[in-house]
Amino acid sequence: MALSKFSRSIEGKVAIITGAASGMGQATARVFADAGARLAIMDINAEPLEAEAAHIAAAGCDVKAYALDLADSSAIKTVITQVAEDFGGIDILVNNAGISLFSPIDSENFEESWNLSMAVLLTAHTRTIRAALPHLRKAEHPRIVNIASTEGLGATAGGSPYTAAKTGVIGLTRSLAVELGRENITVNCICPGPINTGMTADIQDEHKTIFAKRRVALRRYADPEEVAHGTLSLVLPASSFITGVALPIDGGLTIRNA
Repeated sequence: MALSKFSRSIEGKVAIITGAASGMGQATARVFADAGARLAIMDINAEPLEAEAAHIAAAGCDVKAYALDLADSSAIKTVITQVAEDFGGIDILVNNAGISLFSPIDSENFEESWNLSMAVLLTAHTRTIRAALPHLRKAEHPRIVNIASTEGLGATAGGSPYTAAKTGVIGLTRSLAVELGRENITVNCICPGPINTGMTADIQDEHKTIFAKRRVALRRYADPEEVAHGTLSLVLPASSFITGVALPIDGGLTIRNA
């Protein structure tokens, strides 16, 4: 006999995860698969996405891959509508896909970096949410999680396109939490700190170690799966009174003063 009222299971829930071919998106897909979710995974890179879908399916999970360029507004609506048809609905939307473009304000390619960053990191979130919303409204426990960054809580020189977009994700999350709260749709975001993903692969290990020892309370970079478990916690049926949160998963980066 259970002593608590609220479920911590997403067994059978239909979850969309963008940017799922690698990094945090891949880790999130695998964590959700282990938790029994039915997965619609998306990425601009079709070949590794299909390979990831095959890997997850081999473990017995219901999964389908959808190649998608999040800068293409019409494709977003078409693909998400297809997901709802294929799975019979949508319960969870995780806006994870991202790029990292650093460009000084006076660089020649600044506007190109700015426009692409906003398109993929922020505007695409509004489009996926708008496309999924009619289906989320029919779900028993509808959940939206946007992946922001600790850059949305601070800043790095030369990173204004990325920082502005991620700050926007936090603002969008808070605003939609208020707007959709009356419908019991929770909207939260995760702010990852230093994570070992493709985006940080070019940083030398020596430099990662120096940075972590200086800036991170836990003195290391995280595994992507550590972020994925935080995302999972926000989509549980039991997380029904958590909304508008910007949750840092950063090993203590944002609290360390020196």
